Amino acid sequence: MRHIVIVNARAGTVLAAGPEAFAARIEAAFHAHDCKAEVRLVPPRELHHALSTAIADAAATPVIAGGDGTINGVLPVLLQAGRPVGVLPLGTVNILGRDLGLIGTLEGQIEALCTGVPVTMDIGRVNDRLFHSISGMGFFSLMAREREYARRRFPFSRAVAFAVAATRSILFTRAITVDIRIGQERRQVEADAVLVTINSFDGPEWRRSKLDGGVFEVHILNAGGLLSRAKAALSVASGHWRSSQNLTSYTGDEVTLTRRDKKRGHITFDGEVERKAGELRYRLLPKAVRIIACRVPPGRAHG
Repeated sequence: MRHIVIVNARAGTVLAAGPEAFAARIEAAFHAHDCKAEVRLVPPRELHHALSTAIADAAATPVIAGGDGTINGVLPVLLQAGRPVGVLPLGTVNILGRDLGLIGTLEGQIEALCTGVPVTMDIGRVNDRLFHSISGMGFFSLMAREREYARRRFPFSRAVAFAVAATRSILFTRAITVDIRIGQERRQVEADAVLVTINSFDGPEWRRSKLDGGVFEVHILNAGGLLSRAKAALSVASGHWRSSQNLTSYTGDEVTLTRRDKKRGHITFDGEVERKAGELRYRLLPKAVRIIACRVPPGRAHG
């Protein structure tokens, strides 16, 4: 089986290993499972074209390699693909990669790709912006932004980068008043964060039991000051975030968020942060893409 692997040449994993060495490692891992890989290292601005070209080659399986942000960036291409596409997670968090069962070493992920099967996934749209897993504002969006800064300052340790990002986010987050409409229900909340996920996440591994359940889940971290935010950061790290006393969750197939202060705020889309103002309308694109996965039912270990 032949694969065309499109790699984000600016991914941290690639830069740390060196492009040529990293490409050779990918090729060797595919070869170990009787698969052939053609690795194409491309800069971020050329990912759309490179992936579209790979998808057009009917004799090969296209694979996009990068973190959650890279996958987010090529969602318009995936929506038009008309065929399954593989994902090779190279990021720090890799929320989507874990959901697809692509965890562990690079070699283990490639083995899973070679033996995986296509699954359908819902995609979310916020006004004109797409996302595949998580979007939000407030504390968690600030953490995403601070994490990127910390990764550049402390490339030698993800734990140190997380600790620095969490500390700065705890100190500098300010509560926001948000009008929230979920379906036909409206409410106004004062919150440290509002997080919208496509389908429901749970457990310490932040995994979804369904990728095509056709629902948003809205998590509101009620305003509670420094202590509340500190507990939220610890609960995210430990995987016990659902048990937080200051967290309230709702589900619906349409969600609208509006900041009462009308200011431009930082909004996350799968870890990528943008500043936006005005009404944010969340709509689902059900079963919009097909991705190759090696999913294990919740409660069972890979093995």
